[in-house]
Amino acid sequence: MKCPACKKPMIVVEHEKIELDHCVNCNGVWFDAGELGLFLETMKLEDPNLYPAYFLTSPEAKTSEKKRKCPICGKKMRKTTVGEERKILIDACPKGDGLWFDHGEVERLVTQLGGKSMEKADSQGRIINFLGKTFIAIK
Repeated sequence: MKCPACKKPMIVVEHEKIELDHCVNCNGVWFDAGELGLFLETMKLEDPNLYPAYFLTSPEAKTSEKKRKCPICGKKMRKTTVGEERKILIDACPKGDGLWFDHGEVERLVTQLGGKSMEKADSQGRIINFLGKTFIAIK
């Protein structure tokens, strides 16, 4: 799969049934729609603002950042925000194929989720740690 930001090939990072496509050139990350759902299910998050349907119905964010094309269907993605503390601008496929996080955005989301999830079960903590360490190490 080619990176929607820099058009370079991406690698697959896999852990506990979650496969993320990662661009080693620009450090962006692609979550397929099913992957984000699995991630949220595993962490037992109930926040409706983090489910794929939210990104398709939420208002588009106003930004000067260029729209990117979905690496799966090729359609221009919507710019939307997620997060509570500092909003994170992400790209969402209009067909629901997935979400694109630029460099550092997954780390910011993991940090926000980690703050809420510290009391969750060990398996959830392992996923947070895995994602955090993976994307911090790849910077």
